[in-house]
Amino acid sequence: MGSASRKTFLPLDPGTFSNQSKAVIDFIADYYENVEKYPVQSTVEPGYLSAMLPESAPYCPETLEDILEDHCWLSWEMLCSGFNVVGFNWISSPAATELESIVLDWTGKMLKLPSSFLFSGTGGGVLHGSTCEAAVCVLAAARDKALKELGGWKNITKLVVYASDQTHFSFQKAAKLVGIPPSNFRLIETSFSTGFSLSPENLRFAIEDDIKSGLVPLFLCATIGTTPSGAVDSIAELGKVAMEFKLWLHIDAAYAGSGCICPEVRHYLDGVELANSISMNPHKWFLTNMDCCCLWIKEPKLLVDSLSTDPEILRNNASKSKAVVDYKDWQIALSRRFKALKLWVVIRQHGLANLMYHIRSDIAMAKRFEALVGEDERFEIVVPRKFALVCFRLKPKVEEEDLNRKLVEAIMQC
Repeated sequence: MGSASRKTFLPLDPGTFSNQSKAVIDFIADYYENVEKYPVQSTVEPGYLSAMLPESAPYCPETLEDILEDHCWLSWEMLCSGFNVVGFNWISSPAATELESIVLDWTGKMLKLPSSFLFSGTGGGVLHGSTCEAAVCVLAAARDKALKELGGWKNITKLVVYASDQTHFSFQKAAKLVGIPPSNFRLIETSFSTGFSLSPENLRFAIEDDIKSGLVPLFLCATIGTTPSGAVDSIAELGKVAMEFKLWLHIDAAYAGSGCICPEVRHYLDGVELANSISMNPHKWFLTNMDCCCLWIKEPKLLVDSLSTDPEILRNNASKSKAVVDYKDWQIALSRRFKALKLWVVIRQHGLANLMYHIRSDIAMAKRFEALVGEDERFEIVVPRKFALVCFRLKPKVEEEDLNRKLVEAIMQC
């Protein structure tokens, strides 16, 4: 196992990248040279991979050679049907399925998520392509749970979704896709005085008004690090309101969730135990390329109940045993790529130490930039910085109010 060097850490060194790419190509070529030796279908037992990998992510980085050495035994299962793995259920690729479950637990533990969100506890996780996909899935689960309690689909027009005016627009799209009327999506206004976070009091007022109108509060999205301003909603306070009115609470930590692996940032997730689900995108700030969205859920059965299919062509003894995870029932599509592999490599190759160093370095640079902007009377900080996002603008004269828009357009064209 390697050491966690701070001074020499480069997430993407061109020379190293070139050498590693050649090593991976050689590895793939070696596989195809001996492809006839591998079985068509795996012969392993459920849970085999968890017995071979550590329970937590490595703190220090590991070399590609070490990773590929492990990859050799992993490849027996991973590559049995070729590199174009279609891991819709466990039997189609045990390695793809089990590595995903393990990596989701690794990442969840790095974020200090409660065991109720982990496979090692009572929950579980899945990799999606985007936050929108994750939102559709959890909204479907929340919808079906509520409709079952209300007496059927005839009540779908009563369901209401709540979010702030800073919440990512993908949740509005997701609500439409699961049949929630756009008129039942509440965008609660935020303000500078609250740091553009969602006010629990305003949320309560909106919920009470809807109940008086005969509507049914269904779902609340709270955000850790909004796209427009990096705002943070108070999970602990919003969670209390959600519990009082029996709302499904989802935490969208797409951007800033990665930063919460650092102890000094983790407090933004305080209250996460009150949530039903949480998503985070490693492809935003976790040195992982597109597409990669982690979704953790407390009650996987609710997700499976909404999304499961059981056609004759997919039936097998492993699925029938209920001892395995079939990820086709945790997502919209049937087919799926081996997404866990790249996140597994990122975590092993960089280690928790260097991933935290990367986050802290970005935050330190943003803090320095914020200070420089604050010292220049030509600019103003629009909202206090929390992570590595600095929102600032020029201070134009009244007759030059469109100057900032022109400045943004000029920067985008550079």
